[in-house]
Amino acid sequence: MDQSRVGETTEPKAPLPAETVSLPARGFTIDRGKALIAAGVLWPVWGLMIWLVTHGRTEGFDHSGLMLYRAGVDLRPLGGTMLEEAVRDITALGGVLLSTFSACAAVVALLFLKMRREATLFALTVFLGWGLNALMKTLVGRERPTLVPHLTEAAGYSFPSGHSFASAMIYIGMALAFASLSSRHSVRYTLIGSAMVISAMIAWSRVMLGVHFPSDVVAGWSGGAAWAFTAAALLYEPAKRAADSHTAHRLDPMEHDAD
Repeated sequence: MDQSRVGETTEPKAPLPAETVSLPARGFTIDRGKALIAAGVLWPVWGLMIWLVTHGRTEGFDHSGLMLYRAGVDLRPLGGTMLEEAVRDITALGGVLLSTFSACAAVVALLFLKMRREATLFALTVFLGWGLNALMKTLVGRERPTLVPHLTEAAGYSFPSGHSFASAMIYIGMALAFASLSSRHSVRYTLIGSAMVISAMIAWSRVMLGVHFPSDVVAGWSGGAAWAFTAAALLYEPAKRAADSHTAHRLDPMEHDAD
């Protein structure tokens, strides 16, 4: 034992003044090769679910999934009202209001962090993704399940699940954007993995509430996640050019504050 340290006390360090705190060095980007690999795994799942649904091959899977949490003559879900309310809270994270608010808040936060390229990329991902999901709903035109009671309001076509697609696209896309702040793989994988788990919970909550078939949410989640990874890889250069344009510099509020 070092005798010179006996009796010493460690003085708490004073917090750094706000002016000395700075963001990590910029320049990190998501590995676009890995993003394309992830997309390459997910797109076939999306395509397979479209084929199975349009050819009527998911009846057994859909019936088993919808009945999994239900019992009794009224087919009420197991777990009581507390679990039912928790599932509604989870599903709200993928609703139009909260998911749109989260997306807008993320874009603003990215701009404040001077990550204009990531903000532009994320905005493009969400805007184009909504159009892709709406197109698929119109083309397939599947009605919602009537096998079990609906425990929340839902309108429009059932396939693919809009909550599932939007939550995967928005939360995974958001994680990919903010992961650019760190060069550490552990930080990046934690952010992206957490977003995948949360969005998958939102997707399955739609089945538990009886408003979507399991095949709807598998297709919606895999399509939304695949699009988030695809956009991160393929739209980065167009987003970078748009973010670095003269018009973007003029519209960036953070640059005006610095003047």
